[in-house]
Amino acid sequence: MAVNAKICGVTTPEAARAALDGGAAYLGFVFFEKSPRHLGLEAAERLAAPARGRAKIVALTVDPSDGEVDRIAQGFRPDFIQLHGHESPARAREVAVRSGVAVIKVLPVSEAADLEAAADYEPVAEHLMFDAKPPKDAERPGGLGAPFDWSLLAGRRFRRPWLLAGGLDPWNLAEAVQRSGAPIVDVSSGVERGPGLKDPALIAAFLDAARKA
Repeated sequence: MAVNAKICGVTTPEAARAALDGGAAYLGFVFFEKSPRHLGLEAAERLAAPARGRAKIVALTVDPSDGEVDRIAQGFRPDFIQLHGHESPARAREVAVRSGVAVIKVLPVSEAADLEAAADYEPVAEHLMFDAKPPKDAERPGGLGAPFDWSLLAGRRFRRPWLLAGGLDPWNLAEAVQRSGAPIVDVSSGVERGPGLKDPALIAAFLDAARKA
């Protein structure tokens, strides 16, 4: 069964083109200065322009301020704002209401108990994303290429569409989907040849694997 895919951390026209040509359902653009994939609003808008109407546009943020939410919502006009920090359910609701944009809330996972947080976010987030919990000394909350035990999600049912992230690449995608039951998958470092450098060939391979998963 084919699964939808999100290519996150797009920084070049070549990467955006490969994602669109391969049938990506979502393209993610990072607004977080500590990330090697960080973009300014103007650069992100140029890259996203050809994708509008072909894929959902996602703005990735980490604990954004009200000002950042306003700038992204008004200057970038994404379909989703992805919250990848420590945002509470109340803050996720505030972001959605303030921006008028649907929210994807990322939940870090290392054990089964971490999945229980999903119930608190389902009333306020349009989508959920389950990603590997980063090490305590990590400077970034995601994009680290680390997987978690995908089988923790097997048989789980959620009231919102959900994405599997963390350590996915073209070679392990089929196993990850089989073990987790994920309907949507998210990749960033798994299709890069270096930090922040997306490889169009790897993007194509990942999307081909998603079609065959």
